[in-house]
Amino acid sequence: MATTSSTLIGVAVVRCGGRYLVGRRGPDGPLAGYDEFPGGKCRDGESAAACAARECREETGLEVEAVELLLRREFTYAHGSVDLNFWLCRLREGQSEVTLQNGFGWVTTDELAGLRFPEANAPLLELLRSL
Repeated sequence: MATTSSTLIGVAVVRCGGRYLVGRRGPDGPLAGYDEFPGGKCRDGESAAACAARECREETGLEVEAVELLLRREFTYAHGSVDLNFWLCRLREGQSEVTLQNGFGWVTTDELAGLRFPEANAPLLELLRSL
């Protein structure tokens, strides 16, 4: 159960053809310049799975569906506490994996290791290497 001070976050870990969808955080806001999976704050009453799919659509233009909760982790950064819900997602039928926006792209599992993700993502990255 998330503490009342944690912000509920839905994260879409989109896998397609052995690759993962990754972008880079913009220069404004917390963790600027870090690599990231699509995701963001859940709206009131929104599940983390629905949030992950919505945020992916808003950030990348891709329609996905959440299929499995990979990891849930509470973490405290200097800017606040987050309740991260990493959902394995797949592209909805008819979606092309090359129709992307906002600088998102596809990387292999091996390439994930060379990227700079926020500290809270470390257990997820380890998990993805074992899949």
